[in-house]
Amino acid sequence: MENTSYKLIGRVHLGKNVKIGDFVVIGVLPRGYEIGEIETYIGDDSVIRSHTSIYAGNRIGKNFQTGHGTRIREFNEIGDNVSIGTNTVIEFKVKIEDGVRIHSQAFIPEYCVLKKNAWIGPRVVLTNAKYPRYPGVKEHLEGVIVEENAKIGANATILPGVRIGKNAVVGAGAVVTKDVPDNAVVAGNPAKIIKWADELSY
Repeated sequence: MENTSYKLIGRVHLGKNVKIGDFVVIGVLPRGYEIGEIETYIGDDSVIRSHTSIYAGNRIGKNFQTGHGTRIREFNEIGDNVSIGTNTVIEFKVKIEDGVRIHSQAFIPEYCVLKKNAWIGPRVVLTNAKYPRYPGVKEHLEGVIVEENAKIGANATILPGVRIGKNAVVGAGAVVTKDVPDNAVVAGNPAKIIKWADELSY
């Protein structure tokens, strides 16, 4: 590790060849916990860029990397070969599987699941609260599920509890209000199927 001005709090376990930038904090305590109560793991060959904050209780695989200023809350499970872009926010109890790419300024709230090789474009917003600030809303949060190899274009918004199917493509700026079938391409507000993934070409 390079000798930079980062801070490790409590029981932080770093793998081999982890590079940590300036002003990074790893092991930030969530409310109600004391130093040493929660362990944090980051795998081999990871790169944590400057001004990133990673809370305690995360389990992160190898070859992980962040952009600058990434915020990752507590108790997430993050697989191998995951990249999370600059100024993206990951809330707590999120599951991110191997090979997921999340671009800059995205928002991933509690209880979302991003499956293998999912691709999240810049400024994508996933949501989990159907009626924010209403009584009992915290007991009824529903995360978004993004299936394997699905791709979500820049500035798209996905409503609570929606499933984006395997190999599906969500167009830039779409507002997705209901489940997207496997292999579908959707666009618009509200998003509708406009074609199928096997029809796409470059």
